[in-house]
Amino acid sequence: MQTTTVNVSGLTSVLDPLGVEKRLRQLPGISAAAVNFVSGTATVTYDEARTDVEAIRAAISECGFRCRGEVVPRHVCEPGSTTVEPANPHAPAAHAGHGAHDHAAMDRVAPATAPHEMAHDAMAHEMGHGPGMDMQAMVRDMRNRFWVALLFTVPIFIYSPMGGMFIAPAPPFGLGLELWLFLLASAAVLYPSWPFFAGAWRALRNGVLNMAVLVVLSVGTGYFFSVGSTFFFPGVQFYEAVAVLLVFILLGHWLEMRARAGASAAIRALLDLAPPMATVLRDGREVEVPTADVQVNETVVIRPGNKIPVDGEVLEGDSLVDESMLTGESMPVGKAPGDRVIGATINKSGSFRYRATKVGADTALAQIVKLVQEAQNSKAPAQLLADRASQWLVLIAIVIGLVTFGVWFWWIGAPLLFALTLTITVFVIACPDALGLATPMAVMVGTGLGAMNGILFKNAGALEDATKLEVIVFDKTGTLTMGQPRVVDVLAAEGRSHEEVLRVAAAVERGSDHPLAVAIVERAAGIEIPDMRAFLNLEGKGARAEIDGEEVFIGNRRLMDEEKIDLGVLAKEADRLKGAGRTVVHIARGARVLGLIAIADAPRPSARATVAKLRARGVQVAMLTGDNEGTAKRIADELGIDIVLADVLPGQKVAKVKELQADGKRVGMVGDGVNDAPALTQADVGFAIGAGTDVAMESADVVLMKSDPYDVVGAIELSRATLRKMHQNLFWAVAYNVVAFPMAAGVFYPLLVSPEVAALAMSGSSALVAVNALLLKRTRLEGIGPGGTLSALSVDATQAEAAAR
Repeated sequence: MQTTTVNVSGLTSVLDPLGVEKRLRQLPGISAAAVNFVSGTATVTYDEARTDVEAIRAAISECGFRCRGEVVPRHVCEPGSTTVEPANPHAPAAHAGHGAHDHAAMDRVAPATAPHEMAHDAMAHEMGHGPGMDMQAMVRDMRNRFWVALLFTVPIFIYSPMGGMFIAPAPPFGLGLELWLFLLASAAVLYPSWPFFAGAWRALRNGVLNMAVLVVLSVGTGYFFSVGSTFFFPGVQFYEAVAVLLVFILLGHWLEMRARAGASAAIRALLDLAPPMATVLRDGREVEVPTADVQVNETVVIRPGNKIPVDGEVLEGDSLVDESMLTGESMPVGKAPGDRVIGATINKSGSFRYRATKVGADTALAQIVKLVQEAQNSKAPAQLLADRASQWLVLIAIVIGLVTFGVWFWWIGAPLLFALTLTITVFVIACPDALGLATPMAVMVGTGLGAMNGILFKNAGALEDATKLEVIVFDKTGTLTMGQPRVVDVLAAEGRSHEEVLRVAAAVERGSDHPLAVAIVERAAGIEIPDMRAFLNLEGKGARAEIDGEEVFIGNRRLMDEEKIDLGVLAKEADRLKGAGRTVVHIARGARVLGLIAIADAPRPSARATVAKLRARGVQVAMLTGDNEGTAKRIADELGIDIVLADVLPGQKVAKVKELQADGKRVGMVGDGVNDAPALTQADVGFAIGAGTDVAMESADVVLMKSDPYDVVGAIELSRATLRKMHQNLFWAVAYNVVAFPMAAGVFYPLLVSPEVAALAMSGSSALVAVNALLLKRTRLEGIGPGGTLSALSVDATQAEAAAR
């Protein structure tokens, strides 16, 4: 099974995706399909043995929308692919060969189909927006249609008898007033409203009732009734009402689409991280090529200040690389031959060459973008309910509109114009966009905000479930602790100093790669270390060497006993440290004890704060470890954890999670290793530490890119903030429709709502939901970064601008 995210252009209503999803699920081999109205993309899971991306594209095209192919970062796309013409003819060419860099995704189109695609574009442009447009182009197109409608509505309002407040000049060219109003209204309605007519036709063809159907019913009914009364039968005309109504609808739709475009800002920022060009060695010469053309195993040349284009392994040279965009660490990381470098990170100092190991959609950046896109396109349970409700809302609006007309015109005997006006008002006011936008807008902004801060939610369900967690289980090693031994204490014998103990120990251990030896040498950094000779490894006990002609022993208690070295008062200290779960290294020189070095797997700096924050938010914290009870209790006491699960074998981790779940608790699991993967899958929400294994990251629901347990707090805070926005939006959307329907139908007569006011209310409800979701970007998340700052995957503004250029 493969999962891909493809472009879907031309969506005009929140219900348009339902028809596309319905058609995609009918294809053989498709197991899941989710179309996101906000981002204009679809995530499809399919069996590559039974179908492929071309079949998916064809199915989307059959629905009347445009699919230009898979969505991946433009400048890390696979070589050999081409792009369609940009929606804006004045924009720079987007072909990779020109090194263009834009904010949009790369749309892969096979060269053999390009002529057909351009012909399809030309034809599609006659259908409203033109499904070949990206979101920004659609925003511009809707803006233009709004201004055209407004331009012709002003003279309609002046000339209309209903205006009443202006003394209008005679119509030009000797035209009658009715004919002149017809011409103005046709210009104000036909071109500006065409996307809704095209959208309604597509929706009906796909078996869906959407907002475009309601707009066509309202605007179309008013316009064609007025045309009929102008040319075919005596009657009233309300060109003015229809034109003003459409102006408000277009204004609301334009504002809504701008908000939708703003919700995709996180994806665009991620796409901007990779540089458009790379310098590679070809035929012994340095050649600058588009990043998309870099091949696996090709040698890439990096100089100070360069962004690294693709992932790879350093071959020669050394430097400091800023990896904060991935790890959140502000300090640059040293790179030398054999070290791994990641695309989109920034080289700070020296020059080096590296071998490209992952290019195109396989790079770390492309995988992050893929994860975010899939999360944004997934549907939370609340959204599935809202989609069904929105579909029924359109049908209910049509029924209520027809009943309203029948009751007022046939039963009460109201004038035709009055009954028709109320019917149109019902059609207009019942727009389902607010209800349909409530959840996906919040999910888009929430997952985007998380991605910009190193927290990757893999689906909307995890975003919702994270708010319900009652217990979070942390795997100890590598999650709450560093996963590497560290010197935690140094004790010197009487008359000796800590520095001397470290100096002698480091002299013996300097050439060893044993984890305990590495820990000692790291702790002795900055201390002058003497030369050592005659080194002898003592298997299972330690080592022997000579320093300045004196015999030195370093190792465990057994070695000291065999060499008959008296520990004196340090013997009790050694027992105390060992009882606290430390590994104790004994150092003796000249047959006399020099001191002790205590080594342990040190807690991560943010571990204690993580536990405190979670407990303050009512979430219990448990620690899972294979260590003995004493060692586990020491770490737990140090961090403030009250639930300790010690002596747990790797295969027992799942059972421990199940035990907690059996008590009726919602359990989150945080881990980083291969043996954590089953427990991550079993948990209600699995959190994978980003520096962990691919298996753990694949099994988890949330990936914490910074390898910082504190981001678990950030993930929960973000989930709660997003869920609050979802609930606020859903409440507003439902409350709006409950009040709007009876008012529009004249239930509260003589209190009435005009079609123009209904259009304003409808547009305002959708815009309010969209803007409320965007306000999530301003939410202060205490769990992310020290002091509550949103600092993880953020990009320096000047770097982003330079990348955009």
